[in-house]
Amino acid sequence: MISKEHYLTPRQIVEELDKYIIGQKDAKRNVAIALRNRWRRMNVKNDMKGEIVPNNILMIGATGVGKTEIARRLAKLANAPFTKVEASKFTEVGYVGRDVESMVRDLVEQSVNLVKAEKKEEVKQRAEQIVEDIILDALIPPLRQNGTVTTTSADQTEEEPKTEQELNERTRERFREKIRNGELEDRKIDINVQKPSGGGVGMIGGGMMDESSMINLQEMIGNMMPKKSKKRKVTIEEARRILIEEESSKLIDMDEVKELAIQRAENTGIIFIDEIDKIAKSGGGKGGADVSREGVQRDLLPIVEGSTINTKYGVIKSDHILFIAAGAFHVAKPSDLIPELQGRFPIRVELENLTKDDFFHILKEPKNSLTKQYTALLESEDVELSFQEDALEELAETAFNINTEVENIGARRLHTVMSQLLNEFLFDVPDKIGPNAKIVVNREMVREKLQGLVKNKDLSEFIL
Repeated sequence: MISKEHYLTPRQIVEELDKYIIGQKDAKRNVAIALRNRWRRMNVKNDMKGEIVPNNILMIGATGVGKTEIARRLAKLANAPFTKVEASKFTEVGYVGRDVESMVRDLVEQSVNLVKAEKKEEVKQRAEQIVEDIILDALIPPLRQNGTVTTTSADQTEEEPKTEQELNERTRERFREKIRNGELEDRKIDINVQKPSGGGVGMIGGGMMDESSMINLQEMIGNMMPKKSKKRKVTIEEARRILIEEESSKLIDMDEVKELAIQRAENTGIIFIDEIDKIAKSGGGKGGADVSREGVQRDLLPIVEGSTINTKYGVIKSDHILFIAAGAFHVAKPSDLIPELQGRFPIRVELENLTKDDFFHILKEPKNSLTKQYTALLESEDVELSFQEDALEELAETAFNINTEVENIGARRLHTVMSQLLNEFLFDVPDKIGPNAKIVVNREMVREKLQGLVKNKDLSEFIL
């Protein structure tokens, strides 16, 4: 079932991305169209539905300009499974490298976690009721139905309990109210907790079995072993957290979760392949490194084209997964990729380098801007942090100049300058700077705190 977020128009998708990412209008428009096209394909009413393939995107731009953030925010916006891999990882162990199919398995794992979380939310209320009864049983164990009649005084009213059973029930109801009101959170009780499986079953001599088959065999043998539980003495608050997780897992149908997860990964999954320029042939050489890089490209090709991959949750087809590749392409060029792989990324987007003005807006506008993050951190200590406009301009200029003179790492440079600016305050709170204090950052303070950073052209301490 498609959630409401999938119905956003391309314009609305761009508006949502604008809340977190400054600039890069062209890239946002292309990913917005790609996301909307998925909804369009899933609502095609004839046989053409299976023939429509996603237009994979190749993003070209320096580090820190927002390539990964655009892809990650897009996946979050669509509530879609998302995984990021570095293409260079596949060349690290000689020619073979890491199994290229593992990126699809990672995607399915993410999809399972997404669906499982949704299903647990659906059964949360039922799980909470079950857990409440378990906690109540640990506090006041229930009596059996054949409770003995208690002696009653002459003036006893009809409402007073006449049996141990009734007395027990009334006591339990009083304690149930206390549990619901949070009055007993620190009281300790004994609960039975299922022991986690002991890290899988060792397998010797895998032979011709692939990774997926090994995982499935280990899981099957693990499931055949009896489940063990152990008694723990914990607070009611901790017991609730542990037991809700256990009871929710019991209430959901894992077969249904796996089936839905495979469908979601196939139809809405996004795989972000970073550093794809690192597997391009550099300068047209024919050395070992280039052979290895070309080998990785040829391993990637069938997955991007569409193939069937075995995972521990079932078989998945990669035909309709959206692939977004990215690279700086400082040394290699997109044309250095093998032609077949180039053809599988028909949409090319060049991301612009960030300007001084962009840095200013990045500090000021996004919902998750660094200034808002640091303000929230200090607010947790009851310290008010605020930034004047001229301070943000100075921070933006400093970050831009360091990127120009040393190494351009894009918006990540803002982390360096903000850390240098505020570390002293973060250290002094709350020992020297107590609650209700106000810190106002202005241009003079920025210049004073960052003068050492600007003067030191080497900056080896601060280069990420």
